[in-house]
Amino acid sequence: MDLYIDTANLDEIKQAADMGVLDGVTTNPSLIAKEGIDYGKRLAEICKVVDGPVSAEVIATDYDGMMKEGRERAKIADNIVIKLPCTMDGLKACKSFTDEGTPTNLTLCFQPLQALMVAKAGAFLVSPFIGRLDDIAQDGMELIANIRQIYDNYGIPTKVLAASIRHPLHFVQCALAGADVATVPFSVIKQVMKHPLTDSGLEKFVADYQKAFGG
Repeated sequence: MDLYIDTANLDEIKQAADMGVLDGVTTNPSLIAKEGIDYGKRLAEICKVVDGPVSAEVIATDYDGMMKEGRERAKIADNIVIKLPCTMDGLKACKSFTDEGTPTNLTLCFQPLQALMVAKAGAFLVSPFIGRLDDIAQDGMELIANIRQIYDNYGIPTKVLAASIRHPLHFVQCALAGADVATVPFSVIKQVMKHPLTDSGLEKFVADYQKAFGG
């Protein structure tokens, strides 16, 4: 399973890249707004750090606006993936970008048929949102499993990118369910390497050595 970081913070991206675990980056207008920086400039900075796919979400909600904005974003770097919403206009734009040879990530997916439709339109990635479904008492992981089964039934090459991951349990469940990619906040990346038995075991190893040899 590939690991993307879901952020527009350049320092977090650099830290994750230095760990050797980062396969790509996802961004969205909210994350860019949080950084308070020009969208195009930040995308260019990210693409200098990360060789893998960098999802650049359009702000436009109509087909013509999506195409104009997406084409401009695609010029930034060869690894830019145009991120489009799972709407009728987004579906149409997905087909057009696919015909032009530009990869797309169809976001805000909340049901399996959205995932099937965007795959038929040629999406490179589809982003089902786990946490937001959990927030309204629906099972986000069931959505991942259903999309995985549908894609496997028909040999669909679109990759399942699990998004809206809130904690390490979501992360491991996505891996078990067969998601192709998980995009997670930097806080979750740091959490997965923490375990009390690792910490206590390391403390004991060091203490035993120091007791025997000093230092």
